[in-house]
Amino acid sequence: MTPEGAMEWLCVRTMPLWLEHGVDWKAGAFHEDLDPATLAPRATFRRLRVAARQVYVFAAGQRLGVARAGDALELGVAFLRHQARRPDGGYASRFDLSGQPLELPLDLYDHAFVLLAFAHAGERAAALEVMATIDTMFGHPACGWCESVPESLPRRQNPHMHLLEAVLAAAERFGEVVFLDRADTIVGLFLDRLYQPEGLPEYFDDALVPVRKAGCFELEPGHHHEWVWLLDEYRRISAAAGRPVRHTQAQAASLMQFAERHGVSADGIVAGVLWSDGRVHEAATRVWPHTERLKALSRTDKAGQGPALDTMFRFFEGVPAGLWTERWDGGFVRGDASPASTLYHITCAILEIQPRVT
Repeated sequence: MTPEGAMEWLCVRTMPLWLEHGVDWKAGAFHEDLDPATLAPRATFRRLRVAARQVYVFAAGQRLGVARAGDALELGVAFLRHQARRPDGGYASRFDLSGQPLELPLDLYDHAFVLLAFAHAGERAAALEVMATIDTMFGHPACGWCESVPESLPRRQNPHMHLLEAVLAAAERFGEVVFLDRADTIVGLFLDRLYQPEGLPEYFDDALVPVRKAGCFELEPGHHHEWVWLLDEYRRISAAAGRPVRHTQAQAASLMQFAERHGVSADGIVAGVLWSDGRVHEAATRVWPHTERLKALSRTDKAGQGPALDTMFRFFEGVPAGLWTERWDGGFVRGDASPASTLYHITCAILEIQPRVT
């Protein structure tokens, strides 16, 4: 597979399929998944993160000239503004099929994706409002942001990582200092608390001390790859804005080296979870670690990009064009529905590897 072939798959086969079958045009919402046999949704609920991620996807589709992508983008923004937003400024995380919010804790991870959605949709005022909500409602008294409201443990690196992704996208789109300031804060948190010499833990206690079992902590190589890409994005966007840039090259190189050495098999499959001593904890994996590896290689090792793209496309075999086999567990697990949430990962990876005009 070539980058150009991947772009054709995305624009000609995938986005049109999801626009036809993955958008509930009547209800003004997005379906959670599509069955590979019937192209009908299986899920009996909706999630905020899917709505936000589909806004990202169809904002990209609109830029690429995909028919009706702009309509889906408007639908998604309306869902976020009207159905998902609560009177207190937070966003409900889960809904029934009629669009009624279900009573669940507010989730930092989900709010990061709402900010990402508004950034890519060009909704400046809404993005600033969400950032203020995140600071006010989720701000932790010691450092970083709380996992949820009400607070819960363990704390995770993952919501902070996606908040960095969102504030960088908003900084590049709108040029607001507040987003660049938050990016500096998160990268400082990464350097001071999250990153460890053995790798990047997934779980932390309330003081952001890694949760260990028998001296080791759990980590995900896919998240290592994602941080490598994000730290490079941070350097690029901060430098373009004329900001001082924190030095993260050594940490990024260490994360990449660990993930490649311990987390990637000889045939390019990225393990789901490792221990910090390099042992495989869970070999079972999904599509998204392969998209994140592709993004990281695009910044660190162009020669490895082609084989990684081929591996990613192995997940797209044996299903209708525009869908994917979500899971690998010693082999591809066929028959499951394709989750809509994964399309965000796939879209970002394919856009990342396209040749840039200089």
